[in-house]
Amino acid sequence: MAFLNIAKASTFTLNEGTQALEALGRTVYRFGFGEAPFAPPAPVQAALRNAAPRIEYTAVAGLPQLREKIASFHQEVDGYAIDAGQVLVAPGTKPLLHNIMRAFQPAAVYLPQPSWISYGPQARLAGHEVINIPTSFEGRWRITPDALEQAVARSSSPARQKLLVLNYPGNPDGLTYSPSELDALTQVLRRRRFWVISDEIYALLDHRGRHRSLASVYPERTLVTTGMSKWCGAGGWRLGALILPPDAPSALFNALVGLGSETYSCAPAPIQAAALRAYELDEQLYEFLAAQRRILRAVGAVVHAALLASGLRVHAPQGGFYLLLDFSPFSGALAAQGIIDDRQLCDRLLADAGVALLPGMAFGMPPEWYTARLAYVDFDGDAALREADQIEARATAHAAKMLEGIDALGEWLRQLNSSR
Repeated sequence: MAFLNIAKASTFTLNEGTQALEALGRTVYRFGFGEAPFAPPAPVQAALRNAAPRIEYTAVAGLPQLREKIASFHQEVDGYAIDAGQVLVAPGTKPLLHNIMRAFQPAAVYLPQPSWISYGPQARLAGHEVINIPTSFEGRWRITPDALEQAVARSSSPARQKLLVLNYPGNPDGLTYSPSELDALTQVLRRRRFWVISDEIYALLDHRGRHRSLASVYPERTLVTTGMSKWCGAGGWRLGALILPPDAPSALFNALVGLGSETYSCAPAPIQAAALRAYELDEQLYEFLAAQRRILRAVGAVVHAALLASGLRVHAPQGGFYLLLDFSPFSGALAAQGIIDDRQLCDRLLADAGVALLPGMAFGMPPEWYTARLAYVDFDGDAALREADQIEARATAHAAKMLEGIDALGEWLRQLNSSR
């Protein structure tokens, strides 16, 4: 018998593995799973409780009122015109991303190295050619117009639809694109007639609140994915949204609705009802967003400084809650210990030091580059929110468990060097 060969996503595998180790009494420093540390605001939680009796199937595209709310919300925060008819709602962005991949037939899918773990598997499941776009530490892991042009030249099917997936602020690197970088990329995108999935799930957690949506400069072919999992701390609630271009072909909209009807039917009615409250543009929401950004910026700075002190190469985060660690300064010592790629590196770190990281190869990075993602979310988000107005002075205290883990990581690296 033959079955589809598809592995479980690395994030879930690592999270379940660390839970198993903790159940055995091991101390594990949980840097692997990127789950927002903040709970949804109290009024949003109350809205969900009140909506519990709602058991109806909604329209596949979502409640009309919610589509209007999301359109108004993102028009306000992102600064470009959006109509409710451009919005599709789903149980999380992951099924939306999968269905977008399926809707384009056939296509060549262009992925930066690094990029989120599910883009590549979803593209391959849809039968697409996947073309990686190399980046570098020195280039801040950003793709450039030249690199994008070179990737097009490598495609085996240049006549196919071109679909670029761009995620910023990024997972796994915590970095974003400047307005000038977006403008330069847009010139290639327009000339080459790319469609773009702009995964802006972390946009509202840009640490300075300065996110610029690609749809504001390349509106004709940008599909923006967003949702409540990161900025609203509601990952397990599974509420995602897609914002289509204003003049998107009706065939694309119909394909996405059709795929949704045959897979997830609709987002759960109680979650959609709670989202109506989450997407209210009021002072309380703006304060909640500002507090999260301030906390993540302060805690990220403390964690970043500790990692630099351990000898690693890593860029300071600009949004979200991830850092992409470059272990290349230790490549000789790692190789001398028989550690030849980043998966072996992460396995040894977990076994020897209890430090749980995700290897860069899970994000499409060359495994011999010795990279790994660190999520700095192992702190009490509610406690940090209560001290948001003084978080710069209190960030070290809130990050104490993570700093302990980085000390364990640094000690492991020191021992590694001394054993050469």
